[in-house]
This record gives sequence, structure tokens and C-alpha cells, in this order.
Amino acid sequence: MPTPSERKALLFFSVVLVLGASTRAYRTLHSRGPADAGSRSALERQIKAADSARKAGMRKPKREKKQKTAPKPLGPLDLDVASEKEIEGLRNVGPALAKRIIADRDSLGPFGSMEGLTRVKGIGPSMVEKLDSAVTFSLVPRPTNTVISRRSKVRKPPRMPHRRD
Repeated sequence: MPTPSERKALLFFSVVLVLGASTRAYRTLHSRGPADAGSRSALERQIKAADSARKAGMRKPKREKKQKTAPKPLGPLDLDVASEKEIEGLRNVGPALAKRIIADRDSLGPFGSMEGLTRVKGIGPSMVEKLDSAVTFSLVPRPTNTVISRRSKVRKPPRMPHRRD
């Protein structure tokens, strides 16, 4: 239950709310529309424009789909030297995958074969099958580093269990 002071506050806020709403309703009912001639003429122009558009059946023109501007290669595309736009022109290759192919080639060197191409994220066995007839490789891939890391021969002493005192 609200305390007496809370009841007084609720009553005050409800009275203010009712008075504000009734004042707004009174002004809305007794107003005669736009006060000046400029706003009246602007309202009439807007109504005429809306009516004429409705009568003419005007609609927004449909947006045309943006076509890929990448040129279609005539023969197999050499992925070891191709530009990003040329790679985008390949079937099933979008802008994001083309950027990843270029980034991988720039950082790790030429692919050299389809197996080298599989190191790019997003290119798996199914994508390799799709691209097999459309791509070729001209450069020799960079040899991989085959250094085998060895564990240190010095063993660390066994850790003592933590004791609480």
C-alpha cells in the first residue's frame, strides 16, 4: 500500500496529466488549421502533388542489379599472377574470396597447383572441383619449411603440490 505522501504525489501527477491532455484536446478542437497563408499554400501544393501522383500511378523505378564488371577470361586463368578483378570473374568466386586468394598469394607465395590453392580459407574439395577447368598455375610454389622442433633435453623438475597451511 502506498503511504499518504505517495498517494498525494500520485494524485498530483494524475491531475497534471489530465489537465495537460484536456488543454491539448481543447486547442486541437478549436483551432482553424494553419495560421498563416504560406503554410496553407504549402499544404495545398502537397495535397495536389500527392493526388496527381496517385492518378498517374507513379511508382519508384525498380533498382537494377549491379552487374559484375570483372572481365570473363577466355581461357584458363593463371591464379599465380591474376588480379583481384580477374579472380572475381570466376564462377563461384565473390569479392571476399578473391581478396583472401590475393592475400594468401602475397603472404605465402604462388600456389603452384590446386593443392596449394586449398590453403586458402573457403576453398575446399568441392570448390577445387568447380575451379579445376577454369584455372591454371604458372609459377613454382615456395618450398615449405620442414624444420622439426625438438623438445629440450633438460627436464624441468616436477612441481610440488600446493599446500595450504
